[in-house]
Amino acid sequence: MRAVLLIPSSFSSSSTSSFSSAISPQSPAPHHYRHRNYITAKSSLPGPPSVPSPPPISASRPNYLSTLQWDDLCHPPLAFDLGSAAEVASRTAEDGRLEELSAIMDRVIESGAEASLFMTALNIHSVERGFSRALKEGRLWSFIEALRRFEKLGVEPLKVVGDDVVSLVGRECSRLLECGDMRGLVQAMETLSGFQFPIKELVKPSEVIQVCVDQQCPVLAVRYACTLPHAQIIFCSLMKAFGRKGDLVSALKAYEVMKQTTIGPNMFVYRTIIDVCGLCDNYEKSRYIYEDLLDQKVTPNIYVFNSLMNVNAHDLNYILHIYSDMQKMNVKADIASYNILLKACCLTGRVDFAQDIYQEVQDMETAGALKLDVFTYSTIIKVFADAKMWQMALKIKNDMLSAGVTPNTVTWSSLISACANAGLVEQSIQLYHEMLLAGCEPNTQCFNSLLHACVEACQYDTTFRLFQSWKDRKTSSNLSGDHDSIAEEVSEREASESPLTSPKHVPSHHLSFPKGFQFTPTTTTYNILMKACRTDYHQAKALMEEMKSAGLTPNQISWSILIDICGNSGNVEEAVRILKLMRAVNVEPDVIAYTTAIKVCVESTNLRLAFSLFDEMKRYQVQPNLVTYNTLLRARSKFASLDEVQRCLAIYGDMRKAGHQSNDYYLKLLIEEWCEGVIQGNNQRMQELASSQEVDLTRSRNLLLEKVAVHLQMNLAESLAIDLQGLTKVEARIVVLAVLRMIKENYILGDSIQDDISIILGVSELNTNSNLEVKDAITRLLHDELGLEVLPGPTQEKTTYDPSRGLETPARRLANLQSLKVTKRSLQQWLQIRAFSPVK
Repeated sequence: MRAVLLIPSSFSSSSTSSFSSAISPQSPAPHHYRHRNYITAKSSLPGPPSVPSPPPISASRPNYLSTLQWDDLCHPPLAFDLGSAAEVASRTAEDGRLEELSAIMDRVIESGAEASLFMTALNIHSVERGFSRALKEGRLWSFIEALRRFEKLGVEPLKVVGDDVVSLVGRECSRLLECGDMRGLVQAMETLSGFQFPIKELVKPSEVIQVCVDQQCPVLAVRYACTLPHAQIIFCSLMKAFGRKGDLVSALKAYEVMKQTTIGPNMFVYRTIIDVCGLCDNYEKSRYIYEDLLDQKVTPNIYVFNSLMNVNAHDLNYILHIYSDMQKMNVKADIASYNILLKACCLTGRVDFAQDIYQEVQDMETAGALKLDVFTYSTIIKVFADAKMWQMALKIKNDMLSAGVTPNTVTWSSLISACANAGLVEQSIQLYHEMLLAGCEPNTQCFNSLLHACVEACQYDTTFRLFQSWKDRKTSSNLSGDHDSIAEEVSEREASESPLTSPKHVPSHHLSFPKGFQFTPTTTTYNILMKACRTDYHQAKALMEEMKSAGLTPNQISWSILIDICGNSGNVEEAVRILKLMRAVNVEPDVIAYTTAIKVCVESTNLRLAFSLFDEMKRYQVQPNLVTYNTLLRARSKFASLDEVQRCLAIYGDMRKAGHQSNDYYLKLLIEEWCEGVIQGNNQRMQELASSQEVDLTRSRNLLLEKVAVHLQMNLAESLAIDLQGLTKVEARIVVLAVLRMIKENYILGDSIQDDISIILGVSELNTNSNLEVKDAITRLLHDELGLEVLPGPTQEKTTYDPSRGLETPARRLANLQSLKVTKRSLQQWLQIRAFSPVK
């Protein structure tokens, strides 16, 4: 029996027209097919002009639909069989007219007819050929829409396509990828994934991820990853790719979108996004992610904890907090956890804590709880190397060998660095030979460490001889052939003087190379050589040119060394010129370059230029470090004017605001020396002052510095009052002299004194020994040493609380402030005599 489709007469004209255009052999082809050389025939419908018609399906099989007539919409329902419709669909598909094929199948679906009969009559091979034809013409979405119709008919899309079609789909997807149409590609992939297409085989996932990263499309990348098996692995690759590009924003966006998918992140994903935060130098974000995990009641595993600690290794306190969380959550630390703790100790310079950790892991190894690896030993050796504790580093090497752990290149490099930092050239060379005997190939860092050892030992000529010998001997003989000479050299050294007592004789000609090893200098190599130039600016400049000839780019350290060499040779102008030149060659001066230039200016007593460079670095948003601040503050003996002292006090304030631990000792010395310049021939007083400082060193200097800073901002046009409350006699002397120095310098500039000076000593009722000492010391200073007229000042009232009444009902009472007065007349006389006299 043939299934029949009924066309009711109640169909609208538009519906009938649409249907007829889909199945009638006389229907016109779409505009993009009209160039084909189809056989033309007159239409059976009255009115429309003749149009190209498809070729006959087969000469042996009749076209059942060719007898259908569409004379009037009012005619009774017209019927035709599904077999004929399938025949037309087959012809349409083979011609690549997939849009018309989809329209025919839509009518079959809407009719409610049995789809299996239509599929039985449909020529699948013709459909495949049509699919291939359409895909070769770049009509991927026409192909996808046709597959949707098959899916609606209950047919699995993959059953109507062959391997050739799948290959063409992959080629079309690759074309979209090459064109950068990621939105179209991802939409196609999502649809094809629903059809069970092998998405991973269509396009290489790594190529799709890379284009998404280049276009900064994290959402599309996540959508694509969801179409693949093992999507979470693709998620991790995606976030790492963003991280390598430094695009943390896109990586975090991908992570947030991933959290909203049905797949969701796992521990591997959590660990990866934390690692990406470290890769982008944003440890704060890693902490937010960790807090978010805790809010979600997710217990991280050991790998997530290790990644979090590694990213935050610069903050020992924080990773100790994380380590404590691990213990609370019963997550057992592994050897990597302890290695990261040691790394944190290395970065923060906590040698004591590193020793405790090393002892703990040794005890755990003895108990069989874990096994120390080469990274553990190498890290603790580096801790001691950075602290110049070379004996401890060598002891760890012996522990390592006793435990049967073979040192690697990093281990040997750290050992050589440990001795190099201590300036032990012979010991460094001996370790280098031991490394060769152990069969370990050296890296450039080993050679740089040897050069650094020579510089630290002030063996500058040896530094250049070693470098030249390595350049001349790019390759050497077989390592085994060198064993005898190496052993002979070591024996000679053991028989000679100790390397600590005779460091100058360096058998550089005995330094051997493993076979085939080629020494390649790096920027660090040339930086070390430039340091060995000391004051020879021209030699250092020549090395920088040689560096460029070798294809290397001088970095900020290179330029800073050149600036320092100019300073050592007394060429301040050239040092500042080099600092300016850095920007001209697209190298932004960093804090080291600026600090070096400032040091050059300070040492040449050009304080104005030093302050100018300090202001410039802040304008360029280069944050001064502790060395920068101390470089300026230690120049205290060179500050002579009020302006320079005020600038120094301002720098001191910036230093404290920046969170640096201020060295108030240097600033106090500055103020003391500057203030004592008021008095001529004050050597004896300075000695007395220095002897009295021992009592005051443990006392906070903040009060003194703050009082000096406040008093130096006073206006001479107003009444002057010096508040000495809470100060010792030494500190009170400094404050008074600071004010007098300010008055003297302003007087020279044309400002005159307008009133007496009032000096507040303290509450008269509290006549303690300290108050009396301050009063006597200030009176002797002003009257005896400076010749000023000092009178008892008027009693001033001050509101205080009576502590005897208790804390609940404190009673207010008035207290009298004791003070001294320096008369205006005597001040003017003193200024006329002392104003233009030289200050020591």
